[in-house]
Amino acid sequence: MPKLDGTRTFIDFSNSDAMSVNTFGGNGDGPYNIQNPKTFWTNRTFPFNSEIGSVGTGDYESLKRFIPEANLVAPHYPNKVDSVWEYHRYIGYDQYIKPYGEAKNVQDFAQKAQLVNYNQYRSLMEGFSAHMWDWYTGSIIWKTQNPWTALRGQMYDYYLDVNAALYGLRSGSEPLHIMLNPADSIITVVNNHFVPKRNLMVKATAYDMAGKAYFLDQIFYEINPATVKKCFSIKNAIEKLKQKDGLFIQLSLLDEKEQVLSENFYWLEDENGIYTGLQKMDKTTLAIQPTVISNNRLAVKLTAPANQPVAFFTRVSLIDKHTGKRILPAFYSANYISILPGTSQMLNIDCNNVDLKNCAVEVYGWNVDKISKAIP
Repeated sequence: MPKLDGTRTFIDFSNSDAMSVNTFGGNGDGPYNIQNPKTFWTNRTFPFNSEIGSVGTGDYESLKRFIPEANLVAPHYPNKVDSVWEYHRYIGYDQYIKPYGEAKNVQDFAQKAQLVNYNQYRSLMEGFSAHMWDWYTGSIIWKTQNPWTALRGQMYDYYLDVNAALYGLRSGSEPLHIMLNPADSIITVVNNHFVPKRNLMVKATAYDMAGKAYFLDQIFYEINPATVKKCFSIKNAIEKLKQKDGLFIQLSLLDEKEQVLSENFYWLEDENGIYTGLQKMDKTTLAIQPTVISNNRLAVKLTAPANQPVAFFTRVSLIDKHTGKRILPAFYSANYISILPGTSQMLNIDCNNVDLKNCAVEVYGWNVDKISKAIP
């Protein structure tokens, strides 16, 4: 390498001592298991972590592709894990799924696993970003995908079907990003751009499980390049509102024209650390409006009705309208999204390997029944 290309340093493997060294010696990599989201904010690790990751089990449709029907049972780690799941290197989710309610079956397990996936990767990147140039200089995610049908850290499966980890990571990695510190409830903005951002409005709103909004605060700010800025705490408001059932928190970062620069949506447990409200949320409906942009690109508008609960954690899929099977690969500008009452969200779907006239858009969520809309 030095002879062929003297402009770059060649590292023989990703957690080489030359790449990532702990201040006190040793390689700076891992851990890769599921962690409490607060850990990423409060526990200092290696200054440059060249391998850090977490979990990424796919949803039910993903699991059905490679786990035989007889083995599609909800795992209970480590005592009741099917041998097929063990073969595919399953890592236990149990203590992180339990606050959402014991998994009733493998489909319920897979849906709750997506909540864990999203929170893990979003918190991981937010925690590192919150301490950049203080504790950390950088990190590299290990890994985006397995080279086989393994159940360990991944953001899309062997068949290129995405899970929620990808979108949690995408959210937490925004160059200009608004976030909530889970350890102290302080709203923080990170600017990884090389120019200052001025005339910003930081806005925080809470929603209860019925969809009722509670305005918390909004303040104007500016932030310098490569900077992390603590804005204000919403701890008292959270403690007051979430005691019974938990709470949703919507954060928005707006420019002077009130255009959204960054958004973030959190779901908080009750005072006992249980997602009581999520377990008894009323159903809501979504209107789906697909519009063909080009031969291989589709715009989708999702609208939630007013005076109903948040359409929480909604999965969007492009499917064959005749067979109901997912079209793979398909690339989504957003997914696993939560839509506030009386609002709409837009996303794009790109797919090069299918005639969109033979497709439909399918959506379902935590409290949204599965529906589909054929593409006109």
